[in-house]
Amino acid sequence: MMHDPATLAFYASEASAYVAKYRGQQSRDLAAFLDRLPNGARVLELGCGGGGDTAAMLAKGVNVVPTDGSPKMAQLASEVLGVPVGVLLFEDLNEEQAYDGVWASACLLHVPVADLSTVLASVRRALRAGGLFYASYKVGLGEGRDRLGRYYNYPTNEVLRAKYLAAGPWSSVELEEQQGGGYDDEPTQWMSVIARKAAG
Repeated sequence: MMHDPATLAFYASEASAYVAKYRGQQSRDLAAFLDRLPNGARVLELGCGGGGDTAAMLAKGVNVVPTDGSPKMAQLASEVLGVPVGVLLFEDLNEEQAYDGVWASACLLHVPVADLSTVLASVRRALRAGGLFYASYKVGLGEGRDRLGRYYNYPTNEVLRAKYLAAGPWSSVELEEQQGGGYDDEPTQWMSVIARKAAG
């Protein structure tokens, strides 16, 4: 089991408030990610949450497949979006060469650090050759829980690079730190990672 039951239980109980908080919002890195995809790209979204990024992709005509690990969150996001949202735990991703892009904003940060390379390898397999993969993490010095009881892997730059390399090969792995916030309204140092699957 790679998911954390307490974290999933939190999102089930907070689903309505979470959807309301982020309705109409999109991640700041989304536009740049979409600009790097080919026309007609098929994108898998992991951890869609309230569906803000999904809505932005749908508005741009992106062929997006939204999913979330919480059945309640997926149900509410589907109602807001008017499209089906699949229920998918990260460890259950088993598609191969099915997507031009995978978008995983602020969700893989809940994967136990010991299992992160395994999940990243599954994402890589789901990508077509040359496919693009975005994920964002809360930076830290090792795994732990926030004040709301959610598990985070809290990786350093070095840990993230090692986990991606272990899941490779990638033609490129780009890391960028930025200041932001989160559902807990705490100031947060974020790390975004954009990796491209090798074309060969």
